[in-house]
Amino acid sequence: MSRAPHEDPRAARTRARLRAALLAECAERPPAEVAVAALVRRAGVGRATFYVHYDGIEALAVDACADVVRQAVDALHAWRGRPDPVHAPPALREFFTGLSPHAALYRSLLAPGGGGPLGRVLHRDLRARSLEERELAGAADAPLVASAVAATFAGVLADWLHGLLRAAPEEVADQVWQLLVALHRSR
Repeated sequence: MSRAPHEDPRAARTRARLRAALLAECAERPPAEVAVAALVRRAGVGRATFYVHYDGIEALAVDACADVVRQAVDALHAWRGRPDPVHAPPALREFFTGLSPHAALYRSLLAPGGGGPLGRVLHRDLRARSLEERELAGAADAPLVASAVAATFAGVLADWLHGLLRAAPEEVADQVWQLLVALHRSR
């Protein structure tokens, strides 16, 4: 999801307009009903310009949702010292409570169990961050635990968004936090 440090500002603005157009379209209709024609019209760019930046709506949607991945990764690592084993850090609770405006879009990109294009990005980024932190701490089995943390979080998030887990945002934040704390303590 990250761009080259010397990215053309015009390209960055065009992608930002396309991401904003997608989010606006998804606020009005289900993601599956959003068409490229409507997106480019709303963004004020040509169809060819769209395809210069993205190979389709799914690629744009994953890019538009990249912020939610960064927020999730940051929220899971927003504590220092000894973690409270029962209550999630405030950033994780805020993450879950802030998902509702674009929940339909997230559901379309995040399959139950944590798969799908957004799930792959979430798993990759969360695993990398967890692995880095565990290795810095000299923790045992860093790759194993990092994979388990990423899979657990992505799976719980996806299942909750799809209604397979019934809990208020604050409750699911606490529940997934308890699972992740247990994973970190297991090795």
